[in-house]
Amino acid sequence: MNAVSGAVAWLTTASHWSGEDGIGHRLAEHAALTVGCLLLSCLIALPVAVVLGHLGRGGALAVNLANVGRAVPTFAVLVLLLLTPLGRHGEWPTVIALVLFAVPPLLTNAYVGMRGVDRDVVRAARGMGMTGGQLVWRVELPLALPLLLTGVRIAAVQLVATATLAALVGGGGLGRIITAGFNLASTSQVVAGAVVVAVFALLMEAAFEIGTRCGPRWARARGAR
Repeated sequence: MNAVSGAVAWLTTASHWSGEDGIGHRLAEHAALTVGCLLLSCLIALPVAVVLGHLGRGGALAVNLANVGRAVPTFAVLVLLLLTPLGRHGEWPTVIALVLFAVPPLLTNAYVGMRGVDRDVVRAARGMGMTGGQLVWRVELPLALPLLLTGVRIAAVQLVATATLAALVGGGGLGRIITAGFNLASTSQVVAGAVVVAVFALLMEAAFEIGTRCGPRWARARGAR
């Protein structure tokens, strides 16, 4: 209980929210790192998954290869990247490690969603004279969108938690609050930093849950138009 009350006291101290080491600045750094890595991961994984899911070839191999990456700890990848020439280029090792971590759920869910579209619907669309591009944008993607958004949600929440590793290699983000707490032997600060990360992850989860519910309706309306 002392740690909890100490964390509450730490979080309610105004000075801990301002300045370069304050919660506000660290939260902005964490959000920027998370969103940036999520966008890069989506740009890499989603086009590949959509194309392979549409063609129905090579997807199982791609998904299996992506899932192998889940067995490799992100911190181990980060350390290995730091030993390469990339280690001299700021946050790039952290960004690459986080992107590699986020690709598997994005690729897997998007591919499974594309392949899960009712084949009768696809054949009917082809019979109506739709081209491959029209079939993807107006039929397959709208129907696969719920599972695709689930993959994005999983990746986003995982990135929020894992981005704290950036602090271990001198990066920014909420992890700096936790590592500073360890350096100062302040259990209250460590718990407070963990609480902020957890709340941020829950808010991210809630935002994508809303998107998962509203996105398919928008996609169906777009397809109908």
